[in-house]
Amino acid sequence: PKQRNITAPLLNFDSCFQDKRASSFQRFYHVTDPFIKRLGLEAELQGHTGCVNCLEWNERGDLLASGSDDQHAIIWDPFRHKKLTTMHTGHAANIFSVKFLPHSGDRILVTGAADTKVHVHDLTVKETIHMFSDHTNRVKRIATAPMWPNTFWSAAEDGIIRQYDLRESSKRSEVLIDLTEFCGQLVEAKCLAINPRDNNYLAVGANGPFVRLYDIRMIHNYRKSLIQSTSAAVHTFCDRQKPIPDGAGQYYVAGHLPVKLPDYNNRLRVLVATYVTFSPDGTELLVNMGGEQVYLFDLTFKQRPYTFLIPKMSSTDVQNGKTTNGVSNGIHLPNSHIRFAGTKISELPPHLEKIKQQANDAFARQQWTQAIQLYSLGIHRASCNAMLYGNRAAAYMKRKWDGDHYDALRDCLKALTLNPGHLKAHFRLARCLFELKYVAEALECLDDFKGKFPEQAHSSACDALDKDIKAALFSKTESDKKANSSIRFHSFSQKESIPEDELVLRERSFDYKHRYCGHCNTTTDIKEANFFGSKGQYIVSGSDDGSFFIWEKETTNLVRILQGDESIVNCLQPHPSYCFLATSGIDPVVRLWNPRPETDSENGRVVEDMEGAAQANQRRMNADPLEVMLLNMGYRITGLRGVGPDGSDDEDSSEGQVQCRPS
Repeated sequence: PKQRNITAPLLNFDSCFQDKRASSFQRFYHVTDPFIKRLGLEAELQGHTGCVNCLEWNERGDLLASGSDDQHAIIWDPFRHKKLTTMHTGHAANIFSVKFLPHSGDRILVTGAADTKVHVHDLTVKETIHMFSDHTNRVKRIATAPMWPNTFWSAAEDGIIRQYDLRESSKRSEVLIDLTEFCGQLVEAKCLAINPRDNNYLAVGANGPFVRLYDIRMIHNYRKSLIQSTSAAVHTFCDRQKPIPDGAGQYYVAGHLPVKLPDYNNRLRVLVATYVTFSPDGTELLVNMGGEQVYLFDLTFKQRPYTFLIPKMSSTDVQNGKTTNGVSNGIHLPNSHIRFAGTKISELPPHLEKIKQQANDAFARQQWTQAIQLYSLGIHRASCNAMLYGNRAAAYMKRKWDGDHYDALRDCLKALTLNPGHLKAHFRLARCLFELKYVAEALECLDDFKGKFPEQAHSSACDALDKDIKAALFSKTESDKKANSSIRFHSFSQKESIPEDELVLRERSFDYKHRYCGHCNTTTDIKEANFFGSKGQYIVSGSDDGSFFIWEKETTNLVRILQGDESIVNCLQPHPSYCFLATSGIDPVVRLWNPRPETDSENGRVVEDMEGAAQANQRRMNADPLEVMLLNMGYRITGLRGVGPDGSDDEDSSEGQVQCRPS
């Protein structure tokens, strides 16, 4: 008996250790490349009578909640494919967000809807126990935090982020962030998320290209101190003080978007962050930018956007020869006074040399996306090879999708950092600056190029670019020149009245780390993008073409497309611990996806021509509003070209080998 008493705890400990080890294996290896390649439709959950606008797993992953245009919330058993609870939420319009309240035993569900209301429900009795009516426009997202089990937040199109505490006797909300204090009355909060590893940080997406990250502690402490110090004053603190204290906010933006915004606005193309979410380890922020692409921001990566860092310089300065030694303050051209006759190029190992050659072959066949993916694969495995960056830049410049010229600019700068004598990267940099409308800086960069490489100074490529730049500089009136020289972040909003504090935050923005292309996000403003896998190894996003897209996070390569809806896929919520994905959209059903057995027949949901689908979506994003409407109605529009707004099909053929051919 004594021996049994001693060994029993040991056996229990060993059993717990094995369970923990198995759980750890499950968490870290539940999403792998073979599973992604076998992902297919498992079931369709029927029960809603309208579009399903939101999905949410509970923490254990044994329950799935959904909300719909039919104003009902349904709790599902996803593994038995059955409804457990259906309740009318009391909302009078479309439900846009559902969240289980942490540590409530999956009993409390919070919903936000287009009727401007936030409701709290007790699922055990199927009753609405709290109703909040503080917002004045549609409520788009609810966020919760495990660290604060009685607290949650809402984002609405009145531009307000509200915080709720169910312990408060008044059961009312308070204003945490008022975006209208910064940007005027037209700002609309569209989405928000709490960092899962540090619940003190909250990300907010709104209309416009900027994504905001806030430290809740600093905002709370600041507001409390102001309330205490001004309790006897006539004016409120908002009338006298900054609404957000210094250090409480940080902005993130894809570097080219503030410059592109006027062009997008002219074409009635709206930029709006439709979804934000943090990586599982809390170090990355993923943003689905409506009207554009999906962007990944590394919160530890402090690179300022290059398009902002270019110094202001008028075309008159260029004419008068008032230029600096190379494009400075963010775009540094190394050792611009030195001529590089022949810098040794680092060799690649055989397996990467083969990948590079495959990419070059794809480039020669004008298969730009395939070439980009192969170069990206090589860069992922050899991140210090300047040639691969230079070649990928050339492919980006040929493809010309939204953001490609900015990615090419970044690649050129990386190539020049690794190899200051990279002739083609230097020339491509000048071309990228020109395409991004930094005309004066493009001329400066081209002049620097001619000084470094005099044998190329009178090549057809140089002459053609020089002609383009000077035509852009001198064919405008003086007022046009002044308005278009060195566009800064604040220039797109000159007609708006934006406080200086907001301008400072925008100018302190950080740039993205990765960009994911292929989907289309122009029709709905609730379209999600999420990390898939315990370490966020994959990125998933819905699309206006009824498909959802899966990319490798680090290479940014598109690896799978599946048809998820007859019209539009809006929601994608990965299971917390299995290779299991729930999706929804315009159809009144929830679809469940998991790896299908190898013995299964052909998966009819797979989109085989991934490059063609991505190209079609790029065309859709650049179509005019009437064409988009017809596309969404199922019409086929012929003659749409996969080109940028400038309308050019290809770069000037006279640019020759310096510009076009990979190394």
